[in-house]
Amino acid sequence: MHTSIIELRRYRLKPGTRQALIDLFDREFIESQEACGMSVIGQFRDLDDANSFAWLRGFADMDDRAKALGAFYTGPVWAQHCDAANGTMVNSDNVLLLRPAHATTGFATPARPRPAITDGIPATGFVEASICALAPGRASEFAAFFAEKLRPTLRDCGADILAELISETAPNSFPRLPVREGETVFVWLARFDSPSGYATFSDRLASHPDWQNHLASELDQWLWRPREILRLAPTARSHLR
Repeated sequence: MHTSIIELRRYRLKPGTRQALIDLFDREFIESQEACGMSVIGQFRDLDDANSFAWLRGFADMDDRAKALGAFYTGPVWAQHCDAANGTMVNSDNVLLLRPAHATTGFATPARPRPAITDGIPATGFVEASICALAPGRASEFAAFFAEKLRPTLRDCGADILAELISETAPNSFPRLPVREGETVFVWLARFDSPSGYATFSDRLASHPDWQNHLASELDQWLWRPREILRLAPTARSHLR
């Protein structure tokens, strides 16, 4: 499925409930959502916050988003399990509505099928999501800066860039689920083989001459507030792993 609209969803959870939500999500909320016309791209534990769950889902366009979400949230699976899911959450409205910065910077079709529920094989990958808050109207300019200067350096240090995304500015096509409207962000996601591989990348980036001499300061000059970095560990059935 081609996804031109992506949600980055982050849930604040009640202490001690994250594993229960992950178990429920991986068992009940993947195939059921995809049957309604959306793509569950990946779901993750936030390694820096034991009470946070993050996930990504995609849609062909904004009209399809409204249809797919309407079908799922009025359907039998959500009706059966919504109380259990909502019971783990403090809030669920920290949501960025995004689209690929360019036609070639969205998520690629996964090379391997999603693990089955019965596989029981833990995911070993590691994903970093970097969220850059920008001045209004500057997302395309920043995307060009990223492509020309940042992306080559990140790759040189070992990052596998998965996607480069910017804010979708169209009105929320499914108001029942709030999103963070009126913000301008650029989000890039990078994959690493393991937390140790990510640590090696971080060390290489910190000592890279381009980063030290000018890139770090150039990046800061674009930002309205400090860059937000999410260190994400995929769940057992996450497609991104």
